Amino acid sequence: MEISGIRAGRCLTGHLDIDLGDLQLHAAISGSGHPLLLLHGFTGSVETWSPLRPELETEYRVVAIDLPGHGRSSSPPDPGRYSLRRFASDLVRVLDEIGVGRATVIGYSMGGRAALHLAAAHPDRVAGLILESTSAGVSDPELRKARAESDAELAAFIERQGIAAFVDRWEMLPLWESQTSLPASTRAALRAQRLENNATGLANSLRGAGAAVDPLSESELAGISAATLLVAGDLDAKYVGIARQLAHSIPHARVRVIPDAGHAVHIERPRAMLDAVLEFLGGHVPVRADTPGV
Repeated sequence: MEISGIRAGRCLTGHLDIDLGDLQLHAAISGSGHPLLLLHGFTGSVETWSPLRPELETEYRVVAIDLPGHGRSSSPPDPGRYSLRRFASDLVRVLDEIGVGRATVIGYSMGGRAALHLAAAHPDRVAGLILESTSAGVSDPELRKARAESDAELAAFIERQGIAAFVDRWEMLPLWESQTSLPASTRAALRAQRLENNATGLANSLRGAGAAVDPLSESELAGISAATLLVAGDLDAKYVGIARQLAHSIPHARVRVIPDAGHAVHIERPRAMLDAVLEFLGGHVPVRADTPGV
């Protein structure tokens, strides 16, 4: 494994690119203290977390990762390389390289599913889970088939029409209706960040890491030992319901519903999201940092 961009060491800060051979992952690291691993959603990047990071990094070591095919991470040609089960192992390698033993993982949407895979496969590396607007994937066979077909069609559209046309289509989804009341500057920044992605990365992310690919089983969810906070916005009724279902499957989970928020709680109601995160961290993070030398 090679690190480029800044000097290697256990107290790395700044932006770095971690070469895993067939995949390069981009990370942004800041602050010190107990490590927080931040995983964004589909079409996002490390910049997704800009509403939360300034306050979090005053007390914690914040490690934000661009998922495969997103932001400044690479976009492999094989959709199978985007598998969240494989990404869980990639994350362990990243944590090893930057000197982090156990981290509290904050995952949004697709990033939340990645966090669940990490917690299920590598429980010794997860001190806690904060999952925002997250599912465990689509397990019902009929719904899973329909979702796979829908994602395949959208992936082909991205490759055929390009990023700009895709973003136009994506932003018209009912899922984002609650964002129409956001300031124009916030919506413009979201759009600009989405446009920075590339067609290959987003298309293959849908094919290899979509909600129809490798859903977690009930036994995997039942085996998650980390304390878990499930966050959803009350305007996103679908994911409020999913959060409550997950709370029945994950042993040490509870639900926090944020008023006047839709799917992207951390963008639509950042103060309320921060309060929920800090309250959880105050009750569940280790007394000392789990990162030697920090």
